Amino acid sequence: DFEPVKPYEVPMTAAGALQSYKLAAKAITRLQSLPSGSMERLCDTMVQEVFELTGYDRVMAYKFHDDDHGEVVSEVTKPGLEPYLGLHYPATDIPQAARFLFMKNKVRMIVDCNAKHVRVLQDDKLSSDLTLCGSTLRAPHSCHLQYMANMDSIASLVMAVVVNEEEDDAAPDSTTTAQPQKRKRLWGLVVCHNTTPRFVPFPLRYACEFLAQVFAIHVNKEVELENQIVEKNILRTQTLLCDMLMRDAPLGIVSQSPNIMDLVKCDGAALLYKEKVWKLGITPSDYHLQEIATWLCDYHTDSTGLSTDSLHDAGFPRASALGDSVCGMAAVRISSKDMIFWFRSHTAGEVRWGGAKHDPDDRDDARRMHPRSSFKAFLEVVKTRSLPWKDYEMDAIHSLQLILRNAFKDGETATDVNTKIIHSKLNDLKIDGIQELEAVTSEMVRLIETATVPILAVDSDGLVNGWNTKIAELPGLSVDEAIGKHLLTLVEDSSVEIVKRMLENALEGTEEQNVQFEIKTH
Repeated sequence: DFEPVKPYEVPMTAAGALQSYKLAAKAITRLQSLPSGSMERLCDTMVQEVFELTGYDRVMAYKFHDDDHGEVVSEVTKPGLEPYLGLHYPATDIPQAARFLFMKNKVRMIVDCNAKHVRVLQDDKLSSDLTLCGSTLRAPHSCHLQYMANMDSIASLVMAVVVNEEEDDAAPDSTTTAQPQKRKRLWGLVVCHNTTPRFVPFPLRYACEFLAQVFAIHVNKEVELENQIVEKNILRTQTLLCDMLMRDAPLGIVSQSPNIMDLVKCDGAALLYKEKVWKLGITPSDYHLQEIATWLCDYHTDSTGLSTDSLHDAGFPRASALGDSVCGMAAVRISSKDMIFWFRSHTAGEVRWGGAKHDPDDRDDARRMHPRSSFKAFLEVVKTRSLPWKDYEMDAIHSLQLILRNAFKDGETATDVNTKIIHSKLNDLKIDGIQELEAVTSEMVRLIETATVPILAVDSDGLVNGWNTKIAELPGLSVDEAIGKHLLTLVEDSSVEIVKRMLENALEGTEEQNVQFEIKTH
């Protein structure tokens, strides 16, 4: 694209480019200085920085969920605008074709949605049709223009947040040391809206694209950290459940706390054991539970369980009789007749849906894409669908199932529990936890050693036990020379009291930030 620039604007544009890069650098520094552990804080900081950098009336962080619908997870607006924070929007509001373009074109700007379109003429000699997918100046789709009008937005700037994911089915060759292949995923968007026409020059857009890339890196780290925390909580709950089985099996997993509802996120759970039912939270009636168990035995005889976000779609004939409170289910067999169930309600009960403003006199036309139509259709579908079951949740459920299946055999009573097997499985879980902890520790060591910033670590006695390459460059002290020395012997005399106080506070559990001290050079 060639963007028009008037001659008298060139010096100002050059100065503006320098200023935009400086502003982006400040914003990036703020993102990188944030402590990890809060996706909300990260998103709030990002939208605030973009708000100040670009000057739009509204800036939002828009996250795509597993079922592709979107949610406004953070927002900054000028006074007087209707807030969109917390609203969910159907997946069809941003079609897959548009998401594909965002993967190619990381920044998309619409200066004025009311601007007159200019026809593009193509030479008849060209062998194929001209594509404007990579063009910044191309006119938006008429559906999107209508969507913007419904939201009282005249101009917009959208930045793609693209993160890396490991390919589950692309394992490296065992004979090589190649790293797992990565694939790109559109995590979400940073969306800017303005109530009047607004043009953002290329240098500032480029700075925003770079800022979005840095933001995506931190989003990826937060997602990984969240998954690690969830998996560790599940592992801890599994261990507690196994302890319960030792005292009162199998009823301990429903009669004591924590119970099977604490294992995974759910609205209700039930144990069907020796033709009796124990229920927790929101569940079907005893009669419907028996119907579900019979249906599983009749139609899923070859499997040891079933997980679905829609009992209706899974083929349970009485799904409509369960109402909206029970939509998704995970069920596992612990014997030929005994089962454990987890239930989830439909997602419409948990989220606030946002739709375009609608005039009662307007008629939805099925032949034409329209934001309000997609909103209605999605609500009808979501009433029979719950949040999907994640892989790590099913891993936790199957781990508990294996323990119970080995511990309880058909025809045994609760007093016939094979406690040795439970002890063995419990020890396996503890070993898995240790191995996972070792893997996380190794990864942390690798990150510290390869970090581009100086990092050191000390033990409770103040002796250095971590000294990465970058910090070794500052005083000229190698890793071997630094390890084992007391930190106070490595700092300048003027910094001894500062470091001593910092170490004392750390031992007491008090964190200090932005502490400056000088290290001796060698």
